[in-house]
Amino acid sequence: MATNTTYIPRLQKKYREEAAPALMKKFGYKTVMQCPRIVKICLNQGVKGSTADKKLIDEAVKEMTTVTGQLAVPTMSKKDISNFKLRKNMPIGARVTLRHVKMYEFLDRLISVSLPRVRDFKGISEKSFDGRGNYTMGITEQIIFPEINIDKIARISGMDITFVTTAKTNEEAYELLKEMGMPFTNMAKTGGN
Repeated sequence: MATNTTYIPRLQKKYREEAAPALMKKFGYKTVMQCPRIVKICLNQGVKGSTADKKLIDEAVKEMTTVTGQLAVPTMSKKDISNFKLRKNMPIGARVTLRHVKMYEFLDRLISVSLPRVRDFKGISEKSFDGRGNYTMGITEQIIFPEINIDKIARISGMDITFVTTAKTNEEAYELLKEMGMPFTNMAKTGGN
C-alpha cells in the first residue's frame, strides 16, 4: 500500500509559503516565477599539500561527501606550475554541487546547526555578493559540521560555499537569502529576524 505523499524539505516549504510572497511584495513582481530562487549550492575545498600526499584528497572527498550527503569529486589542476611541483590533471581539491532536495537539506543544516557552532559567531558578511545574484562564503574549519567526527580528522581545513541564485541584483539575492534564514551581520543591528 503505497501512499502518494512526497517529501518536501522544510526550507523549500518556507520559500513557497513565506519567502516568495515577501519578495513579491518587496520588489513588486507580478508572478511567483519572477521571484529569485536558489538554483544550486556549490562547495569547494582546496587541499594544501595534496601534491605531496595523495591521501589528503581522499580524506577531503570523504569529508565533503559526509557533510553534504552527496558524492564529492576531486578537482584537477588545469596546468603545470613548476614552483608548486604541480602537473596538469593532478588532484588538488574536492568539490560537490547540490541541487533540489539535497540543496535545501544542506542549507537547513548549515543555517540551524553548523553556523551557530562557529566560534564567536556574529553573523555572515553581506559583502560577498558578486553583482550577478550569487553569494560566496568561506568556512575556516570543517569541524563546524556535526557530521564530522573531530577525533578522526587529520587536519583542520576550510571550504568555500557558493549559493547560485536566479536573482539579477545583489539586493534581490540578499533579500532572498535573508528570507531563507541566512544570519547576516547587520540583521543583529537592525533587529531583523
